[in-house]
Amino acid sequence: MLMLMSIPFLVWLIVFKYVPLWGWMIAFQKFRLSKDIFDQTWVGWDNFKLLFKEEQFYLVLRNTLVMSSINLVLGFITAIVLALLLNELRKVFFKRIVQTISYLPHFISWVVAANIVQAALAPEGIVNILLLKLHLIDKPVLWIGIGEYFWGILGVTEVWKNVGWNTIIYLAAITMIDPTQYEAAEMDGASRLRRIWHITLPSMKPVIVILLIMNLGNILESGFEPQYLLGNGMNIEYSENLDIFVLKYGIQMNNFGLATAAGIFKTVVSFIFLIAANNLAKRLGESRLY
Repeated sequence: MLMLMSIPFLVWLIVFKYVPLWGWMIAFQKFRLSKDIFDQTWVGWDNFKLLFKEEQFYLVLRNTLVMSSINLVLGFITAIVLALLLNELRKVFFKRIVQTISYLPHFISWVVAANIVQAALAPEGIVNILLLKLHLIDKPVLWIGIGEYFWGILGVTEVWKNVGWNTIIYLAAITMIDPTQYEAAEMDGASRLRRIWHITLPSMKPVIVILLIMNLGNILESGFEPQYLLGNGMNIEYSENLDIFVLKYGIQMNNFGLATAAGIFKTVVSFIFLIAANNLAKRLGESRLY
């Protein structure tokens, strides 16, 4: 039955992830929409050479790595902390309210979420009003228009939108812990913090390691919608990432070969990170993907 349940996912994986790989040929061609893909002019590695000579590529690569790292660190820490705090709540009704409130932003589309963030950070938004009331700033600040603040804004926005959803798997891991361990520790005089440190966190360790490996495989997947929707001409040096770079060169500038080369680079680097993280976990005796 489990194998039968996996068939729809395998079909989706093959159709949307493996079949499109034939399009990688475009990276080695001077692609023109007016011709069939097999009738294009082959240019070998020229698109890759041009990509690595493009200064903008290194800028967006920096932005992608920084934003991915911020999302990875903040996402892990906040999700684990929230899961631990929810697990310690004894009032079931209050616990469910907190869970529901933290889950809700995940189901809001990025278009709506970006508008909420822009409204909050506008000169007349709630953030400036509070900071002015607290006398932390002298005049309203256009936060979204200052490039240096974009990475921090994106990190906080990602946490607000996804922290509740990310806690689900950690809460599931906590429910698998044998309650007798907590009872024995309590009888030995262990405080709540001691029980969390010596029982809860070690029991969650395999799940944390597996998720870390999978997330390292997506280190160049810093997102698309939030950067595209929150980015503008004033913060483009900090908001543009590899996905937007591919869109700009492929769709707007019709340089499909260069865009495909950038996409292949992202995939290969992500694959290397995934294998390296998995092998490191294997050497350290931790849980791994295979």
